[in-house]
Amino acid sequence: MVNANSISLPQLPAQDDAKSVVVEDKGIARVVTLNRPRVLNCLNHEMVLTIIKHYEEWETDENVHFVVVKGNGRVFCAGGDLRMFFNAKKGDDSLSTTEVIYCKYWLDYHVGTYKKPLIALWTGLVMGGGAGLTVPGRFRVATEKAMFSMPEAALGLHTDCGSSFWLSRLPGHLGEYLALTGHRLDGAEMLTCGLATHFVPLQRLPELEKQLYELTSGDLDTLQKTLDEFSIPTTPGERSILHRTSAIDNLFCKDSVEDILAALEVQFNELAEDWVKEVIKIIKRSSPTGLKVTFNSIREARKKTWAECLRTEYRLTINAIKGTVSNDFYEGIRAIVVDKDNRPKWNPTSLQEVTPEDLKLVFQPFKESLELQLQDPRWSGNFLQTAYHVEHGNQ
Repeated sequence: MVNANSISLPQLPAQDDAKSVVVEDKGIARVVTLNRPRVLNCLNHEMVLTIIKHYEEWETDENVHFVVVKGNGRVFCAGGDLRMFFNAKKGDDSLSTTEVIYCKYWLDYHVGTYKKPLIALWTGLVMGGGAGLTVPGRFRVATEKAMFSMPEAALGLHTDCGSSFWLSRLPGHLGEYLALTGHRLDGAEMLTCGLATHFVPLQRLPELEKQLYELTSGDLDTLQKTLDEFSIPTTPGERSILHRTSAIDNLFCKDSVEDILAALEVQFNELAEDWVKEVIKIIKRSSPTGLKVTFNSIREARKKTWAECLRTEYRLTINAIKGTVSNDFYEGIRAIVVDKDNRPKWNPTSLQEVTPEDLKLVFQPFKESLELQLQDPRWSGNFLQTAYHVEHGNQ
């Protein structure tokens, strides 16, 4: 076992650590609280490194039986800190964006293969990298205030952090729909489609936490029984998109984004349904590159393993920040997050202009030394050990 301390992970100032992630010992449990409520608990590099350090330690600590992950304030996590990437592009940040991305994907892999139960408590926004940090875990508890979304295609990126794996395994073609539209699901919908394992009313979360922290055994049966005691049945509301799964399957089963859009337009012309009109509007205003990369990523993921999906997504993300075929990621951040004019100027401007050659280029494997290293023993292959770091340093 390689210890994180032995490979010289960057050291965090105690003050920053305390501000961004709060770690607590609660009997046989350990609690991680994402603690940047003013910025919707968006994940930055320091938070990822802190979580890596503790997760590795806890996995082999016999005194730790399970881990609880939650957010401080009204949201769980709104995803990654996009301004960090925008500032790095401008040269305002000396941090290697490659290292940031590598460490997050590397953590996501270990979350999905963690040897002890992880329990996520979801309330408020559960988006992007925040979903990636917890969906692969054993238990996901949603409240009536939880709101899931993967809006990356609208930003010129792709659904990332392992989401191609679990979105592609949702019922039917719901994953393609959620990825291409960024549609938000509430807690009841999250439970119904399988993203959440339990639904607990927000007012009962403190009581649930108290009972979890008083447990003397953290075996799966005990945890399941405890969570089941607090979980209540729930069904999607009348206007839920989950009542339209047959239509979604018929529309989003097509072989390309262009074919999906064409099918949507045919259905709207025939039935004039408001929800179809809104989906058409969303797709037409999203990044053509982001849409096509996202679609292909999810379709390919249906036949890939967890590790294969992460390695593919890592390539896609690196190519996005390098602008290999498009700078839409930075333009999306500028328009939606920084300037907030909501008028991105995509390039290419249409789906037809994103060529098969472009897609082939961003999906093709890197030289092995530049790939995401996901091998045994556990927790080896950290960015600081990789050939990329040795060859390129913090470029």
